[in-house]
Amino acid sequence: MSTDPHTSPRTGSAGSGAVTPPSAVPASPTAPAALITAAANRPSTARPPSVAAAVRPTAASSVPPHPQAVAELHDLVIDWFDDNARDLPWRRPDAGAWSVMVSEFMLQQTPVSRVLPVHQEWLARWPRPADLAEEPPGEAVRAWGRLGYPRRALRLHAAATAIAQRHGGEVPHEHDALLALPGVGEYTAAAVASFAYGRRHVVLDTNVRRVFARLVSGTAYPPNATTAAERRTAGGLLPADEATAARWAAATMELGALVCSARSPECGRCPVASRCAWRLAGSPAHDGPPRKGQSYAGTDRQVRGRLLAVLRASREPVAQSALDAVWHEPVQRARALDGLVEDGLVEPLAGGTYRLPL
Repeated sequence: MSTDPHTSPRTGSAGSGAVTPPSAVPASPTAPAALITAAANRPSTARPPSVAAAVRPTAASSVPPHPQAVAELHDLVIDWFDDNARDLPWRRPDAGAWSVMVSEFMLQQTPVSRVLPVHQEWLARWPRPADLAEEPPGEAVRAWGRLGYPRRALRLHAAATAIAQRHGGEVPHEHDALLALPGVGEYTAAAVASFAYGRRHVVLDTNVRRVFARLVSGTAYPPNATTAAERRTAGGLLPADEATAARWAAATMELGALVCSARSPECGRCPVASRCAWRLAGSPAHDGPPRKGQSYAGTDRQVRGRLLAVLRASREPVAQSALDAVWHEPVQRARALDGLVEDGLVEPLAGGTYRLPL
């Protein structure tokens, strides 16, 4: 939910066995030990410690959090959010869980500005999961437009179908039930439960991970893949109260989207800049593995997009010749078309024609 500057987007995997799922943290969070040591020993009138010394996680900490130190972070970030949050349709009181779910699928890898008009069109056409489920999956692909990564449209259609069949057409409240839906991973299940129903879950998208990397760890960017240490940090900072936890999840996500951005962080606008480990260390440059940008021009992704654009524009099967016209290189074009067929986004028909799936 590019990664969502909402917010977002937004992926993860569920826990297994006896391990507590990363989003379902206990009601009493365990904050990293350094926070407790610094906060517990200072008088209440002293200047709050920087998070550089306060919130760095240890491999295992059994020390309970200092309520004042943690609550101060919550207050600062949530107060900022109350004053600065964008008015997004899926955040409005009357939005409903389906609006939240649609937004979460769309915001994965796609910025808010591109999602807004498509989200509005989807909710106008399919105001309930059952409305989408009644249509063929190809219509979801058609309506996805140019949001990119169109397999998300198929997954959202499959989730809507499961909701209609298993849950009476209502997006489920519980994390486990959400996680059991097709196409819903750990992040999406936690986000929908938190943002739609006010449940207490760790919601870790790229924006939140970047905020915590700078605020807590003093690094410019989080690791390429979510780590156990990141989950411990997020769980330790999660408010115990459900409503506050849901607000904190949205607030830290918005902070990463609007202020603590990847390329141009605006530290002068940050409500916790005075506590930020990265800023207090002089904003050191990233020294981890190279961060790879996503290219598009000339890639198979671009070819797939052009092929799908022709198919979306037609209500009738499309001839091979019409598809051949969209890309000059035949080997790459054939590879892209084969990939679309394999992904279930395109159906080949007799006579060398193609259509969106029914």
